[in-house]
Amino acid sequence: MKKFLIIFALALVGTAAFGQPRPQVKFPEYQFTTVKENPITSVKNQNSSGTCWAFSTIGFFESEAIRLGKITDPAKYPDFSEFFVVSHSYYERALKYVRLDGKLAFGAGSEADDVLDVIRDHGIVPNAEMTGMNYGTELPVQGEMDAVLKGIVDAVVRNPNRGLTTAWARAFQAVLDEYLGKRPEKFVVDGKEYTPLTYRDALKINPSDYVTLTSFSHHPFYTKFVIEVEDNWRWDAAYNVPIDEFMSVLDNAINNGYTVAWGADVSHPGFTRDGLAIFVDPKAAAAAGSDQVRWVGGADGAPAPVAVVEKEASQEQRQKEFDNKTLTDDHGMQIYGIAKDQDGKKYYMVKNSWGVTGKYDGIWYATEAFVKGQSLDYMIHKDALPKDLKAKLGIK
Repeated sequence: MKKFLIIFALALVGTAAFGQPRPQVKFPEYQFTTVKENPITSVKNQNSSGTCWAFSTIGFFESEAIRLGKITDPAKYPDFSEFFVVSHSYYERALKYVRLDGKLAFGAGSEADDVLDVIRDHGIVPNAEMTGMNYGTELPVQGEMDAVLKGIVDAVVRNPNRGLTTAWARAFQAVLDEYLGKRPEKFVVDGKEYTPLTYRDALKINPSDYVTLTSFSHHPFYTKFVIEVEDNWRWDAAYNVPIDEFMSVLDNAINNGYTVAWGADVSHPGFTRDGLAIFVDPKAAAAAGSDQVRWVGGADGAPAPVAVVEKEASQEQRQKEFDNKTLTDDHGMQIYGIAKDQDGKKYYMVKNSWGVTGKYDGIWYATEAFVKGQSLDYMIHKDALPKDLKAKLGIK
């Protein structure tokens, strides 16, 4: 998440130093009409934590529990603990970090398959059993915890002794417990006692039923590869498909009642604070209007707004931006529906984890070009795949 601050600072420095105009994009007042919408739980707030991957994927599995359990009453929608997942993830990451002598990214960021791995190995718990708010704030504020945990593993890696003690991992877990609370071993839901694993099974969530798709040309299509981003610290592999098929699978999923755990780059200027994600073409914006208006603005001296022009999203564009590090794994969200604007243009409905904010109360509307051009990957239930693609990928 620090990437956004760095990019913003560099943009200001670049403008001041070199006098480059920064045209503002003028977004119209959109009127959205829902075409297809699948059930989601309430919008949550990750606040000051780098845990979007946990919030988005847990939201996805809440929707899966609704779908699998055929729950129609929103009052009975589940609310799972994000920080049960975060606690397990941090501990297992610490073990791997030490085994690799610190040659592994270590921090709050991760990705959707990490959540799936935790659910597979450890299960699910209700949020009421582990809210993660064990350090005096109402919402997540985890900079201190992240720094303390990083300090522990770095100290262990630098250990001057010839071997490690048996104490450091217990000490690391104890710190996690103090910040996030202890992970529950048993709990009661609707009068019945569960463990995290039996609760997962009661929800009919089978971890082997979920797959992740991506689309990059530096690996063969219709094979699996480990996406080369630092947050993929477990080295989970995704199925690689051509971008047009990637998009058609997404539509097939939504139109057949499934939601999607989505990983995307949101540092693009078309991803706004007000609930829009539009694949704005900066070059088209810079070319619009007279030279005088570009440099000195309008009659009142204000920067001249420029109409929205989207650039083309393609396999080649995606690969170029992945290779030059302008398409990476900024943020995790949940895609759950399709809408159209007043002109009939298609958008995907996206649940974010920045609280009930913006024009659409925590929901974003992303154009087809934005999703096509800025997606890193997404996770879906395997039954959302068309039969021919399942066969091509060897998925049963």
